[in-house]
Amino acid sequence: MIRRATLFLLLVALSGLFAAPANAAFGLHDLDVVFENENGSMAYQAGSHPYAMKTTVAFNTRPSSEFGFEVPDEDPRDIAIGQIPGFIGDPSAVPPCTSAEFAVKQCPASSQVGVVDIGFQEPGFREVRAVYSLAPPPGAALTLGWNVSAVDVPITVDARVSESQPHNVVVSLSSILNVVPVYDSVVTLWGVPAASAHDSQRRGLGCGNSGCSVNIAVKPFLTLPRACEGPLPTSFFARSWEGSTFEETILTHDEAVPPNPTGTIGCGNLNFAPSIAAKPSSKAASSPTGLDVSLTVDDEGLSSPDGQAQSDVKEAVVTLPEGMTANPSVAEGLAVCSEPQLARETAASKPGEGCPEQSKIGSVRVKTPLLDETLDGALYQATPYANLANDALIGLYVVIKNADLGILVRQPIEVKADPQTGQLQGIARDIPQLPFSSFELDFREGARSPLISPERCGTHKVTALLTPWAGGAPVTSTSTFEIVAGPEGRPCPQGGTPPFEPGFQAGTVNNDAGSYSPFLMRWTRRDGDQDITRFSAKLPPGVVAKLAGATQCPQAAIAAARSKSGLAEKTSPSCPLSSQIGSVIAGSGVGSELLYVPGKVYLAGPYKGAPLSAVGIVPAVAGPFDVGTVVTQLALRIDPRSAEVSVDGSSSDPIPHILAGIPLKVRDIRANVDRPNFTLNPTSCNPFQVGATLWGSGNDLFGSGDDNPVALSERFQAANCASLGFAPKLTLKLKGGTRRGDFPALTGTYVPRPGDANLQGLVLRFPNSAFLEQAHIGTICTRPQFAAKACPAAAAYGTAKAWTPILEQPLEGPVYLRANGGERQLPDLVADLRGLVDVEAVAYIDSRGGGIRATFAGVPDAPLSKVVVSMRGGRKGLIVNSVNLCAKRQKANASFSGHNGRRATLRPVLQAKCSKKGRKGQARAGG
Repeated sequence: MIRRATLFLLLVALSGLFAAPANAAFGLHDLDVVFENENGSMAYQAGSHPYAMKTTVAFNTRPSSEFGFEVPDEDPRDIAIGQIPGFIGDPSAVPPCTSAEFAVKQCPASSQVGVVDIGFQEPGFREVRAVYSLAPPPGAALTLGWNVSAVDVPITVDARVSESQPHNVVVSLSSILNVVPVYDSVVTLWGVPAASAHDSQRRGLGCGNSGCSVNIAVKPFLTLPRACEGPLPTSFFARSWEGSTFEETILTHDEAVPPNPTGTIGCGNLNFAPSIAAKPSSKAASSPTGLDVSLTVDDEGLSSPDGQAQSDVKEAVVTLPEGMTANPSVAEGLAVCSEPQLARETAASKPGEGCPEQSKIGSVRVKTPLLDETLDGALYQATPYANLANDALIGLYVVIKNADLGILVRQPIEVKADPQTGQLQGIARDIPQLPFSSFELDFREGARSPLISPERCGTHKVTALLTPWAGGAPVTSTSTFEIVAGPEGRPCPQGGTPPFEPGFQAGTVNNDAGSYSPFLMRWTRRDGDQDITRFSAKLPPGVVAKLAGATQCPQAAIAAARSKSGLAEKTSPSCPLSSQIGSVIAGSGVGSELLYVPGKVYLAGPYKGAPLSAVGIVPAVAGPFDVGTVVTQLALRIDPRSAEVSVDGSSSDPIPHILAGIPLKVRDIRANVDRPNFTLNPTSCNPFQVGATLWGSGNDLFGSGDDNPVALSERFQAANCASLGFAPKLTLKLKGGTRRGDFPALTGTYVPRPGDANLQGLVLRFPNSAFLEQAHIGTICTRPQFAAKACPAAAAYGTAKAWTPILEQPLEGPVYLRANGGERQLPDLVADLRGLVDVEAVAYIDSRGGGIRATFAGVPDAPLSKVVVSMRGGRKGLIVNSVNLCAKRQKANASFSGHNGRRATLRPVLQAKCSKKGRKGQARAGG
């Protein structure tokens, strides 16, 4: 980051006092670069301003019969010299000579920065000329020039900062006009051009042949690297007009003969005192925010002739305060800069020709004491997992460029996010050895800014660990800022626990009773509130799902989804399409612009003791980021008495809160169970509630506390129940003895009419001909045994089987006599139906007017196709005949109630099989 300048070396020479071997190929020899003290000794002190820098270049020669002496082998066209890393120059050390002044050889003495000793024209002919600092052309940081008086040929050398690491200075001479043979040159640049020690060699306008002094500020022109490394390389490249090329690298060395490679020394003498300052654009907690980070260096030694420059910053590790995290919203519409796109960035490239403009997330400004103007740049998002920032998930590129000065710096920054807390740390390694007085990095502001401010009000600290190029211990610098308000204009939260006021919505799209409709649930959270860690939900009675036709996603497929990348899951879903029952979309981030990521909901099998489960699978692909696949499996329980469906939060997976170190800040979760003809509305139009319990993260801001439940509900009511019919059928059949005192078996068959309201209750009164035989009531299942599904076999007095259109297979199981808990004299009759789900159907038994009465109350609001209850006869029979059934037709009384409020009454005949002998007056089929 140096202006017309940074370092340069000068050279250009063509020729040779030192003749190369006869017939030598095109190339250079006797190459050397040395830094000297005023007494002529070598200068090695890092960060010092040497008295002089000498660069020697000589060309290979060949014998010429035409001239009778050695001449350069091929005419040079281009020469480039890459200076040692960290070597810099200050173009403001002297006022430049203008192009007009240089053209007429009237450069002022104040613009002279050295001399050049050139061998040209023929062996032994030499000339010493003044070297001036010229106004550079576009694309150059510094230009040096001199005139060769004997042939009136102006020579100019441009200095540029290399566009690749280590961003050293490269000086070049292009399209050389070979008017006369040039054999060699020794270019001497002065470390402090205004120093009086150079007065005798000073030439130019206002000076005679004996030199003169100048009245300008005494400023250093040259500065050695601020790192004790070495030996350091200087690279030489030359190309001839005939197309031949030459490359060679030499190393810095000492004064021994022969010389020993060596580097700079004395880094322990260098100061290193950079400081950091950081300020977010928002002072509100849990809000989208930009961040202005500045690194400042006050380096007096850089501009002091007798001083030593400070060490440059080699590595910067900036740690943001805990709670200041990456904003997921930034991914919406964000592009990335790939390595090939970064490589297309040049000092003169237009916006978008390299890194896409959509990948820009910030801006950069750099001030250096070597330039009069500020260097501008941009901050780009790099391709995740494939970048120069250690292939990090979050990689950034700082691109600083100036077409006028020919400056381009591309600096990767690795961003690490703590996997538990999301705390961010940015690491910039191998920062170029180019001095700056301030480096300002501004992350963009706005709703989709890349950062989120801390959750709590108060003072927060940014820490920078800065490592010097000079070696030694890193320096720690800190900066603090204040968060003074809550999010969304609210006051700062009081106390140690953030608030938790979640929102909840639920219901069907179409609430027509008995019809299929998608069912939606939505949970929301305010900025600054505790994260939602878990949830439970309970659907209204009668909201059931048609599981028939839906397959279950295998547990192995669910496990496979957990290990897949988001893109892989998105491209090839783990669960079969036939198991998908809906979709889910989650909104993450802060402020008004959230990032919404879609996923799918599948039906799955038993999970953590629940008979069924639903699994949400969300490929975590947002913009350019892929952080895997989020799998949340929810345990579904069905109440065996009411058939109400609930999500058991205690047995379900927690809602994830952080992925790859990025807190999700989930604000909006929408689940839509929209499989066609899947979710069925109740046939009751009574008002109900969809209940939910949401757990907040409590004192733990990162979602592991799970200690703050909030109960919520949403009103639910079906409509148009009166339009549903209700006309069920019931048949009763006795099998076995028909005479008085016999114990026949009983089979009852219930068949509803399709499309009618579901059965809510049934009161069945048997005729007085049927008594309850209490003597046959033997073993009774206790309530604890029934709850444990451990009823003794002797407690079973029959079987039941129920068909429903919402299940592939019927439910069936034994009919037990179960203790009623002491409320009634007789035990309850309970059908323990097993299948994909378990259902408990209870009938209360008592005597009414001398006959048996069975009351089925609270029948679940679920569709049935047929129900068959078969009670045993004989010694296990609970019914005893008080008359001969074949002597007279016996009728029962059945009172039905539907969930829509309608009622129906039937008088079904107790059908019995009689012999022909006793047919007169016998019971018949029908009713």
